[in-house]
Amino acid sequence: MTTQESTSRADAPCDRSALSQIVAIDGPAGAGKSSVSREVAKRLGMAFLDSGAMYRAATWWAMHQSVNMDDPEALARSTETLPLEMITEGTTLRVLVEGNDVGEEIRTPEVSLNIRHLAGLQAVRTPLVKLQQAFAARQPTVAEGRDMGTVVFPKARCKIYLDASIDERTRRRAEQQDEQGIAYDLAALRAEIEDRDHVDMNRELDPLRKAKDALRLDTSSLSLDQVVEKIVHLAKGVL
Repeated sequence: MTTQESTSRADAPCDRSALSQIVAIDGPAGAGKSSVSREVAKRLGMAFLDSGAMYRAATWWAMHQSVNMDDPEALARSTETLPLEMITEGTTLRVLVEGNDVGEEIRTPEVSLNIRHLAGLQAVRTPLVKLQQAFAARQPTVAEGRDMGTVVFPKARCKIYLDASIDERTRRRAEQQDEQGIAYDLAALRAEIEDRDHVDMNRELDPLRKAKDALRLDTSSLSLDQVVEKIVHLAKGVL
């Protein structure tokens, strides 16, 4: 597994000073992390890291290889063989598996339902966390996920915990499904998000939680631009 920029490879020397230039954004599903983080990265001139895309890619790869999702050892072996590349092009992050862009494939409902089988495994998380840290060691980065501020980048100077009501998060997810032309049942979508929250917040390994030094930001009644402006203002004050 490798991560690389459009102009540098994963085995290039790391700029350790870049580790102090990290905006870590965590939060539950549907809180707006990806859209917000991507725009924050654009305005700050930083790279964008979608850590969830790594877990989605690992999940998609396991499904693609017909791995038993209830077999932790098989999932760990599958992740070890994952031919993953994450390439930054400006603030765009491309996810490639075997050289093929799988950006759409990893966003299907089936992948979303199966992520839990990998996200709680140490043998899966350890190599992916190392990739995330290597990515940010080479460039100032806005990183979004569920343990960016607590586990992956605990010394990040700017930490945000994005949140929103379950009703608003369900509405946003439904809107995404509409845009992708994916059929859904609203009640089932809400139940899926609630279930994902429960799994993420109660798993034994690196559960979703707000870092003690993170700013909690409820986005329920805020526009994308309002959220971005708040985070950009905060980041400029501490980085």
